[in-house]
Amino acid sequence: MTAGRTPDPITPMWRGVIAFRVLTWAFACGTVIVQNGQYRREGLAWAILGVMAVWSVVSGFLYLRERTRPPALVVFDLVLTTGLLMTSPWVLSDTQFALNVPLITTVWAAVPPVAAGARFGASGGVLAGLVVGVATALAREKFDLDVARDAVLLAAAGLLVGMAATLGRRSAARLEQALRKEAATAERERLARSIHDSVLQVLARVRKRGNEVGGEAAELARLAGEQEIALRSLVTTEPVKPNDRGTTSLRAALQLLATPSVQVSTPADDVELPAHVTGELLAVTREALANVEKHAGPDAHAWVLLEDLGDEVVVSVRDDGPGIPDGVLERAAAEGHLGVVESIRGRVRDLGGSAALDTGPGRGTEWEVRVPSTRGAG
Repeated sequence: MTAGRTPDPITPMWRGVIAFRVLTWAFACGTVIVQNGQYRREGLAWAILGVMAVWSVVSGFLYLRERTRPPALVVFDLVLTTGLLMTSPWVLSDTQFALNVPLITTVWAAVPPVAAGARFGASGGVLAGLVVGVATALAREKFDLDVARDAVLLAAAGLLVGMAATLGRRSAARLEQALRKEAATAERERLARSIHDSVLQVLARVRKRGNEVGGEAAELARLAGEQEIALRSLVTTEPVKPNDRGTTSLRAALQLLATPSVQVSTPADDVELPAHVTGELLAVTREALANVEKHAGPDAHAWVLLEDLGDEVVVSVRDDGPGIPDGVLERAAAEGHLGVVESIRGRVRDLGGSAALDTGPGRGTEWEVRVPSTRGAG
């Protein structure tokens, strides 16, 4: 295994491939012994059996170690096996062909489809099985029910092994991600406890004392409160970096926007979306909050609500400011001054969603953004 690289979770399956090759070679050896004296070219039959034995040993060592089983090795395995299989017309006699005696490679030829399924997945296993099936038909110079049955069985073997290998790799990746997430959560909890016993207590005391004193100290209390909430959010929310599936947590990203004047409410379960969708929704929310700070005044409060409705995600940003008087938006639109409004709507429109603005004198302003819940590759 290469340093710093996650081991292949289906390595035990490769051991099964090696064992399968040994067993099938033993069967081929028994077949040659039984048919000895009936082949057209006895020497060639034993020579091919020897090549099969050597390759069984060599491929076994190569398949046993992850770094020595590149895709080219499996392709070469398939080419070599079909090449040996195609020598059957020079080895078997006409009588043996008439009696449907197994080809010189016998069931040993079933190993490459299994190996291809383990390396390339279901599609690779099926393709390798069909290649061996076609080679069998060419070697026998006929396509009958027996040849068709062998081809179907070979393709099915590759399909099943490929599906199992893909499932094993996906399960291992998800387990690894869950373990990393658990470790990160434990580290955040440890950091949160440490900060709570030191920095957060100091900030809380500064905020409380500043509010009691008033005056300029009240401004320091407000800043301390903002830093307390920001720091608390930083150590208690999930990281917003893309994971292996290319998704990020919108829930965690929005929670980092919380301040003394901005309350963020999110579902208990995580809301993962493609990284670019999360980024755009975060930018839209920031624009809306910046608009609140600019037009609603320093004493205004805002509420951010995230809802996961299954087929769509809804982000609402509401404030308790004075609202926008009637006719102001219409006049601004006529003069081309709806920069923030059009920016928000344009971003959401590019995501295939919609953005509705609800405002009026004395009832604040609310943005309701809806986008399709595209979960990404998963």
